[in-house]
Amino acid sequence: MLIREGNILIERMNNFMDIKKQGFATRQIHAGKESNSAGALCTPIYQTSTFEFDSVEQGGNRFAGTEDGYIYTRLGNPSTARVEAIIAELEGGEAALATASGMGAISAALWSLIEAGDEIIADETLYGCTYALLAHGLTKFGVNVKFIDMADPSNLKDALSDKTKVVYFETPCNPTLKVIDIEETAKTAHEYNSNICVVVDNTFATPYLQRPLELGADVVVHSATKYLNGHGDVIAGVIVGKADFITTCRMFGVKDMTGAVMSPFNAFLMQRGLKTLDIRMERHCANAMKVAEFLHDHPAVDKVYYPGLKDFEGYEIAKKQMSLPGAVLSIELKADREKTAAALNKLELCTIAVSLGSDETLVEHAASMTHSTYTPEELKAANISEGLVRISIGLEDPEDIIADFKRILDELI
Repeated sequence: MLIREGNILIERMNNFMDIKKQGFATRQIHAGKESNSAGALCTPIYQTSTFEFDSVEQGGNRFAGTEDGYIYTRLGNPSTARVEAIIAELEGGEAALATASGMGAISAALWSLIEAGDEIIADETLYGCTYALLAHGLTKFGVNVKFIDMADPSNLKDALSDKTKVVYFETPCNPTLKVIDIEETAKTAHEYNSNICVVVDNTFATPYLQRPLELGADVVVHSATKYLNGHGDVIAGVIVGKADFITTCRMFGVKDMTGAVMSPFNAFLMQRGLKTLDIRMERHCANAMKVAEFLHDHPAVDKVYYPGLKDFEGYEIAKKQMSLPGAVLSIELKADREKTAAALNKLELCTIAVSLGSDETLVEHAASMTHSTYTPEELKAANISEGLVRISIGLEDPEDIIADFKRILDELI
């Protein structure tokens, strides 16, 4: 079966079944599977920068877009095409584009959507580098950016204007786990202007827990470094949406603007990681729930931010749009910042490191690490406290994670 990936025609091996009727686990393993001359079970690593043409005429036709086929790995590669096919299928999008990083995906998507004079409305709580791109980067090029609290839908209604081109947010948000109603936000934006593009960063949830396109969003972005790969050994990103938009991202956002191309080897690792996405997310979330409940009841902990706890502000919305509450949580301790840091430095099993979605449990101090791009005033506006600690729960035995935290927290009582 021949499938079009952007301007490329690829032979697929899904003739034997309608992949869209299969379950999530089947699709994460089989979607986009392609034939190869060696009959290799796994998609080979096409470690090449360029591709041969049969003739000068064929090369010219491919560049002109009148003939399908690969040209140059910056424009497409069979290894990355497989990753794109899998993630597009899991997110329910027409097409996807794999990139060199999550910021590469976000940048390429936004550059493909906006021009000078346009307006972006974004939630005020974002990953630090995303916030820096919006607040300090795009504004240099004549793009107006408004930051609001999208947890209250009325704020978006008040902020929309004739110049609004993009509505951008994460849910759950990094690092406060704030939950935003995707369906209500998309409805509000599209009722005001159907041409507004609603972009959702689905990194924390993954398509296994939440599918924004099914809830009305137009575009999904991921830092695929995190759960989609899942092993802490790849930097990657992905954009998912309608085929024509993904083609624009490929041929302009990446080809001309960012050059953020995923390598064939990283694509190979991504394919490996995606095959176990559902199993990993089930374990991640089960572990996170146990750890969150422990921390919630520990006397040294002042507050726990986790969508799976019934007293969490976004619990009901998370329950509506997520199948599980995720595996990232944040806490505030009753101790001051100095004592908090001293306690965290005594962790033995859990690792002090940024990023998330790895098989190891990772702990970081948001204000001084991932969100250091925010000023103190901006942190306060986004409700990110100076003492907030973000924890990405890994795949270890949950009792061992809890024991590691209990040992250091008991010393603070």
